[in-house]
This record gives sequence, structure tokens and C-alpha cells, in this order.
Amino acid sequence: MAMELLGKVALVTGGNSGIGRAAATALAARGATVVLSGRDAERGAQAVKQIEQAGGTAFFVATDLRDEASARSLAGRAVGLAGAVDILVNSAGIFPFGPTDKMTEEQFDDVYALNVKAPYFLVAELAPAMAGRGHGAIVNVTTMVAEFGAAGMGLYGSSKAAMVLLTKSWAAEFGPSGVRVNAVSPGPTRTEGTAGMGESLDQLAAAGPAGRPGTAEEIADAIVFLATGAASFVHGAILPVDGGRIAV
Repeated sequence: MAMELLGKVALVTGGNSGIGRAAATALAARGATVVLSGRDAERGAQAVKQIEQAGGTAFFVATDLRDEASARSLAGRAVGLAGAVDILVNSAGIFPFGPTDKMTEEQFDDVYALNVKAPYFLVAELAPAMAGRGHGAIVNVTTMVAEFGAAGMGLYGSSKAAMVLLTKSWAAEFGPSGVRVNAVSPGPTRTEGTAGMGESLDQLAAAGPAGRPGTAEEIADAIVFLATGAASFVHGAILPVDGGRIAV
């Protein structure tokens, strides 16, 4: 495997499980020093150990991303541990599903705090420094339900739709300074977080040409592509990794 990210530092939020952990593992395998963040210190330690056993370098930062202060603090701690951040992967997110009239204000605030506010201020903290150095890559993780209406998914989908627009806006803002900003848009993906969906995950996936849920590693492969020089001419793209759901 090519070590094209040797000497680079990557910060991956939600890096202790699911898509984030797969992305952190894949980036480390290509030579990046990875700082992964999450709420669960035990799972974070396991993720770091797995990367180190494979010959990579990783650090874990326990954090509850909820606001500007927590986002800027994470960015500062990542720089302190590993040095200037070259790659930011905004993977942390929550996705409560349900009817609009059953969602509480607390759920609304929690979703937008983690899914929108935290990435916004991580970019605000890290992207100007990337621009000052003339290079960097930011990859946001969105969702296919940011692109179309789906009953019971309005709260989650709308938060990720905000990230779709921010991806394009940040590409326009930071791209001229050498910072590429893109996003992956996963379809139904089998992770720890979706384990509780049971057969409904398979039913959702059946609507796409692939006919099955994706794996965290398949989403991570797309994240790595957008983070590396292989995507050097890609700015502001929303890459569907959804088993073809976008086609039907």
C-alpha cells in the first residue's frame, strides 16, 4: 500500500467507531499520523492500539463535541499532540429518526450541535492555518437523505444538508489557497451505530442497485481518495457512496 500520506497529520472526529474508525485506520495505513476523537475513551484506546499494531501512529482525544469551545479545544489538542493538521475528517454525528412531532427541542439542539456546529468551528479553527501553508484537505461525511425527502429523517437529513452547502461554500472560500473541501454521502452502512436498525437497514439498502448495505471500510476508501493527491482537482464535490441509491 502506498504511503502517500507519510508526514501528514489527520484529525478524524468520531474516530473511535464506525465510519470514523475505518477512516482513521485507512489514513494511518497510508502513513498519516492520526488524531481521532470521540466520547468513549475505552473504544478510543482500542482504535489507537489497532492502528499501532498495524505499524501506524495514532492518538486519541476524549471529547464531547457540542459547541465552538469544544471544537476549538479539540483542534488545539490535536495540533499539540501531532503537529499542524493537514487533513480534517468531520465524521462524528448522531442520527435520531422519527416523526417530526415526536422530536424534542433537546434532540434538535443535540443533532445540530454535533452535526453542524462542531464541524463549522473545527473548520473555522483549522482551515485558515491550512490556507496559510498552501495545502490541506477537509472531508465532511453527509448522508444520502440530505439529498431527498424521507419520512422520519427530516431532522438528521436537514443537518447534513447544511453540511452539503457548507462543503461547497468552504470549497469556494479556501480552495484558492490550496485547501480542498469535499464530502462523501453514504447510503445505508452497517456500523455499530446502525446495528439497532436490524432488517430495516437491509430494506432501505434494497432500493439501490447494489442491493445491500455498505461497509464502513467502503466509505473510508472514498474518504481516503478525497483526502489524497488522487483527488487533487476535486473541490466542492459531494461523492455518493450509497450503492447507487442516487441513480434510482
